[in-house]
Amino acid sequence: MASSVSQQAYNSAVEKLAAETGSATAAQLATIADEVLSVAGLLRAQPGLRRALTDPSRPGAERAGLLRSLLAGKLAEVTVDTLTTLVDGRFSKPTELLDVTERLGADILLRSAEKAGTLADVEDELFRFAQIVSGNARLAVTLGDPSAPTPLRVKLVEDLLKGKAQPATVRLVEVGLEGFGGRSFESSLTRLVELTAAKRDREVAYVTVARPLSDDDEQALAAKLSDIYDRPVSLKVVVDPAIIGGVSVRVGADLYDGTILRRLNTARQAFAK
Repeated sequence: MASSVSQQAYNSAVEKLAAETGSATAAQLATIADEVLSVAGLLRAQPGLRRALTDPSRPGAERAGLLRSLLAGKLAEVTVDTLTTLVDGRFSKPTELLDVTERLGADILLRSAEKAGTLADVEDELFRFAQIVSGNARLAVTLGDPSAPTPLRVKLVEDLLKGKAQPATVRLVEVGLEGFGGRSFESSLTRLVELTAAKRDREVAYVTVARPLSDDDEQALAAKLSDIYDRPVSLKVVVDPAIIGGVSVRVGADLYDGTILRRLNTARQAFAK
């Protein structure tokens, strides 16, 4: 989680970018996102650079100048301006710079999808791919192994999603392979789903049922949860016959578990006392 000071640096970079890319196309934003994420890769590979760019004994302008000297002429000027604005801020520890750079790249990718009108598709595709991974133990191990060469895992993702998902979805899954914000691959996908929903001003509700819900039931549940959380809710439904019946709903830290399995487990525990 970002500290308050790194959040301020992130906010300054976002404002700088927004001021310079108000009329940018979806393709232009996607290119900027790729450049920002390439710098995140550089920061991940070079801890010494992270330390130099977050050294509190150096003035912010000096740290920004160091980064500019490394990137000038190699990346678009708007990318360099945005990242030097980021580095001009303060960070509690060097790893925070990597985390917020990754977050910035992901946010720009979501802006590109929003501009292209595909943000809802990206949200749905990320969730469905996460379900595919969690339901296939071999695939989960292969993609989630941080010791495996990243290019090979990226190639596997591209083979699986080519022609089946939006370009922003594929790129965000690749971001997840690197361990977005220090998370595991599957946790990275979950967080990226939530960020995508937040970009659409929606709360994510993870719903587990024993049998598929009808369209009317889904709409009724979404409406009820929207009333509770005072904002639109995006349902992510998982069918799991093991719960026998009922429904489980998780929204953030809130869990509403009305499954028959939970009731049986509660009764079993009561008899065991």
